Amino acid sequence: MTATLTQRYITATTKNLGTASDADVRAELEGSIADAIDARVEQGVKRVDAERAVLTELGDPALLAAGYADRPLHLIGPRHYLTWARLLKILLATVPLVTFIGVALIESFSNDSIGEIIAAGITMGLSVAVHVTFWLTLLFAVLERIGTTSRGHWNVDRLPDYPRSHVNRGDSVASLIGLTILAGAMFWDGFAGFARLDAEPVSILNPDLWPWAISVLFTLIAARAALSVRILIVGRWTTSMAILNTTLAILFMSVIATLLGRGELINQELVLGVIDAGASTDIVRVIALIAGLAAVGFASWSIAIGWRGTANTTNR
Repeated sequence: MTATLTQRYITATTKNLGTASDADVRAELEGSIADAIDARVEQGVKRVDAERAVLTELGDPALLAAGYADRPLHLIGPRHYLTWARLLKILLATVPLVTFIGVALIESFSNDSIGEIIAAGITMGLSVAVHVTFWLTLLFAVLERIGTTSRGHWNVDRLPDYPRSHVNRGDSVASLIGLTILAGAMFWDGFAGFARLDAEPVSILNPDLWPWAISVLFTLIAARAALSVRILIVGRWTTSMAILNTTLAILFMSVIATLLGRGELINQELVLGVIDAGASTDIVRVIALIAGLAAVGFASWSIAIGWRGTANTTNR
């Protein structure tokens, strides 16, 4: 027996829905389609033509199924688009430029060709721009699909308290820029090397940290970046966000401190090369001290920003 257009349409709509909602949606569609067809028939339209017209009005069954499942078919919807677009513009205006300048400076120490220095800076800047665009878009696409709302139902209590709201947004954007540059620097150091020994590139971080220890650091950086995006979307700090931020900062600082304590953070080839070049053997302690202070300073700053933002939100 050949299935009718209505049966084919309903099957096409429900085939991608879960078993739990399949029967309910099927029953609802059967009833609504039958009523719509009957209404047209009463107006003098032939049943075959009425059925075709009703199904045509309902549209693509895949789109209808997405509506029933509350499953977005767009990559980034209106809830998050403006935040994504503004943030992407800020990051693309700063991070590639900083990358270009940094790479050009590093290349200038070992390369006398202006053209090659500029080419290296442009290449890395474009690469960073592509990565920033991809990962930021991926993050917002994930947020779109897990149902994160931007600000809930609006009311006058959500009006920004100037200039305090700008401080929170500026802190979050600054954090994202800093984290992106840090991740890019680690990636560049691992594959191209920031330092030079005998005109050969040498990484500053211990190559043995790849892939596992570096992956832990990248995961913590990505988690903190996601938190910054979440703060931008919600528009304020909360206690749970501050606690998560504190946890991430302490974990990051602990990993750095552990690697420093074991002497596994800095590339020993670089250390030995610097000592062979005439530097004091105390250079290892100096580097460790600088790295340790930087990690503590970064963690402390991040924690302070979080709790300050929470206090500002509470006092509004």
